[in-house]
Amino acid sequence: MSNAMYNKMWHQTQETLNSLLDKESQHMMESQSNQIFIFQMLATFYIKYVQIFRNLEDVYDQIVHPQKRILIRKILDGVMGRLLELKNEMVELELTEFHYFDDILQDLKLAPQQLDIPIPKYFLKEKLEVIKGREKILAQILADIGLDIPDKKYTAKSIPLEEAVKLIQIAERARQGRLRAMFMKQIFLQEYRAKQARILGEKVIDTGAAALRIQKVWRGFNQCQKTKKQREEEMIFLGMDPPPLFNEVSAAIIQAEKVSSLRNETQVKHEENYRKALVTIKNDLKLIEGPDIKENLQDQIRHWFIECR
Repeated sequence: MSNAMYNKMWHQTQETLNSLLDKESQHMMESQSNQIFIFQMLATFYIKYVQIFRNLEDVYDQIVHPQKRILIRKILDGVMGRLLELKNEMVELELTEFHYFDDILQDLKLAPQQLDIPIPKYFLKEKLEVIKGREKILAQILADIGLDIPDKKYTAKSIPLEEAVKLIQIAERARQGRLRAMFMKQIFLQEYRAKQARILGEKVIDTGAAALRIQKVWRGFNQCQKTKKQREEEMIFLGMDPPPLFNEVSAAIIQAEKVSSLRNETQVKHEENYRKALVTIKNDLKLIEGPDIKENLQDQIRHWFIECR
């Protein structure tokens, strides 16, 4: 998706968040004693906050403007904090950590998968160096204990030329022996069949019966293939088996992953430029505006001394 699409998504999510905050403040002002009504209200707010969190997380992960990312990050942290507060309130209300939102999901026309809270991608991106450091420490500890499995490199031993020729000759003679044994077995089977045919007497071949037998075998095989295909189609229709090409990644998904990786690289570049610009702009202001500001302050001090004499 383009930058305009993510900006639009952010705008819509922000409007939803503002309206939800207004509704939440109105309901909090009203005192309720019905436990079921309170739980329904908290659960509705919780589900809506989850949807807002998912949208904001997608926007924060893909938008490239550094100042916007800083603002979205603050909103995202606030939404996550509010989610924890609502979860704590529901736990204290029902004294259980497992809640059922079936009726609310049905009213909001949402799927159960949309209630899952994904791990924010920036958690892993920002702590990548820490994770790598932990892996190095763990590898060092395992190496000190002796539990690591080093990569064994096997070196090839050189042998004399005469011994190598001898090994090749042995292998070639064994191959020729196997071929000769197979050839002799075929000759023996042919002679055995001919002998059995002479003993029993050769039967006259009936072409009609042979064609009928071939037709029976072919029709049976063809019907088995059709039945197997119909059974597979039925299982796919019932959702018991995955459709064909289910595990293959489509070209659209590959293109989306490429665009996402390019956006991440652009984010890193813009973040670096933004940090550098904060320093350079400050220094430029000191060099350009500094003398004027200093002169103005000196003039004000002189006027103050002159007026206060």
